[in-house]
Amino acid sequence: MTAKTRRTFLSLAATAAIASALPSEHRTRFRLAVTTDEIDNDLLTAIRFLRRFGLGYAEVRNVWGKYNTSQPAEKIRDARRMLDEHGIKTAILDTSFFKIPVPADAAAGRGVIEKQWALLDRAMERAEILGTSKIRTFAFTYPRDGKPDAANYPRIIQLLKESARRAKARGFRLALENVGHSYVATAADSARMLKAIPDDNFGLTWDPNNAAQMGGNPFPKGYAMLDPGRIFHVHLRDYRYLQSGKTEWCGVGEGEFDHLGQLRALAKDGYQETFSLETHYRVDGSKAKASEVSLTALLKLMERV
Repeated sequence: MTAKTRRTFLSLAATAAIASALPSEHRTRFRLAVTTDEIDNDLLTAIRFLRRFGLGYAEVRNVWGKYNTSQPAEKIRDARRMLDEHGIKTAILDTSFFKIPVPADAAAGRGVIEKQWALLDRAMERAEILGTSKIRTFAFTYPRDGKPDAANYPRIIQLLKESARRAKARGFRLALENVGHSYVATAADSARMLKAIPDDNFGLTWDPNNAAQMGGNPFPKGYAMLDPGRIFHVHLRDYRYLQSGKTEWCGVGEGEFDHLGQLRALAKDGYQETFSLETHYRVDGSKAKASEVSLTALLKLMERV
């Protein structure tokens, strides 16, 4: 065992001991989930991890190595049975809906959009199976070496409004995630899009770390731009800036994001929706270890809110 590996092992052992000592009321005070494939692609392994930490929610994205919308409905029913057996509820269903370049408003582009509507239909079917009304979506992308094209905004708004209409007809809420190199990447982008689409079933998956990746201050400045009532879900992890100006993901409390300030602000604003830990990094190549380190730190922070 190398010195580095030994230090990591001891650190993980310490975090596990802290987690097991946390009072159950603190572990369940917030509607906190972990994105299951950030633990393991095997759903049962991820569920056992959640229960070990006393959590009652899961964010479902990939299950058994495939996006949930690419799995047959029967596999999603199997997932629901497993979640139910362990007392885990689905906080939100993740999709890649509209996480594509803006298609041209021509025959070929309309064909692409039809495939997206079929994807949304599959997502609503799977969300219904899993017992959640919330579906994570996006607002189209632009090239990583480019900039958003302002000429695309009217069509994006039109398509997002139509997605909200379709979802509302079936009783679902769409939680648009701000993400890098998307037409909704920052808090300012998010506020602008929510203003353009006032539908009550259309809101935000607020990811302050994604907002930081695209520049600016996600909290408190960015959060102050948002209507807390339109935030349907929150992603948590941590980031730090490199000398190059780029960001890298890291364990909660090891970076620059003010988790405690953000959590306290949401609590003050009456936020009662769900949170998910979505780590996006690994410890010694392990997603589960990274989630364990970050989750332990996050639970300790939540005790102070």
